[in-house]
Amino acid sequence: MLSFNIEKLLKKNGKSKYWLCQQMNITTRNLNRIIRGETTSISFKYLEDLCKYLECSISELINIENQK
Repeated sequence: MLSFNIEKLLKKNGKSKYWLCQQMNITTRNLNRIIRGETTSISFKYLEDLCKYLECSISELINIENQK
C-alpha cells in the first residue's frame, strides 16, 4: 500500500493544504483523498507538482507499506 507524506512535508515547509491546492489547481477534497489513500490512481502531473511545490523527491513523498 502506498502512503503520502504530504502533511509532513507541508509542515516542514511552513505551508498549508489550502496553499498547495491553489498552486496545483485541485480541490481540497481531492487533496484529502490523496492524503488518506482513498484514490485508486494519481497522474504523473500531480506527482510532479507535489514534488515541485513540496520541494522533495518522489522517494520523500511516497512510502510503500507492506501489508500482511
